[in-house]
Amino acid sequence: MSRVGKSPIAVPPGVEVKIEDGLITVKGPKGELSRQFQKELSIRRVDGVLQVERPNDDRVYRSLHGTVRSLLANMVQGVNTGFQKVLDLSGVGYRALKSGENLTLQVGYSHPVEITPPSGISFQVEGNNRVIVTGIDKELVGQVAAKVRDVRRVDPYKGKGIRYAGEVVRRKAGKAGKVGGKKK
Repeated sequence: MSRVGKSPIAVPPGVEVKIEDGLITVKGPKGELSRQFQKELSIRRVDGVLQVERPNDDRVYRSLHGTVRSLLANMVQGVNTGFQKVLDLSGVGYRALKSGENLTLQVGYSHPVEITPPSGISFQVEGNNRVIVTGIDKELVGQVAAKVRDVRRVDPYKGKGIRYAGEVVRRKAGKAGKVGGKKK
């Protein structure tokens, strides 16, 4: 049995869960999310917790069991507290500005790059070089953060670019002549 799949999901107060024929709708203080799941997996609410159960031990249901449970847990957490990803800009002249809802990045190109957030996602800018992507859908937050990061990935030689907060980028040495001392 899946260890992830059989652990229950606690539903905090103020969060409503509506289950109808595979469509799960979760409504909370931050917003509302809904998702269609496989009808073969039974999702029940018992004593304030959600349980995901599979019909048998077929390979398909074993693989879906933990995934469905994780997606449900992310929906409950998203409408209750939300999710965020933090990105850091490092490089001379690299900066981020928020213009209205859009994010404008100046990261070494000849032009500024403007990113429009999809509905449900918002940007915050701290200082000039920290961007915070927030929203209630974990999948969408991660996708938008990856899109921002792809504007200018970190260069392994100089360390310049956009990276996740806490991400460690292995630096490369460069040309052998510049690394060592004198040539013999």
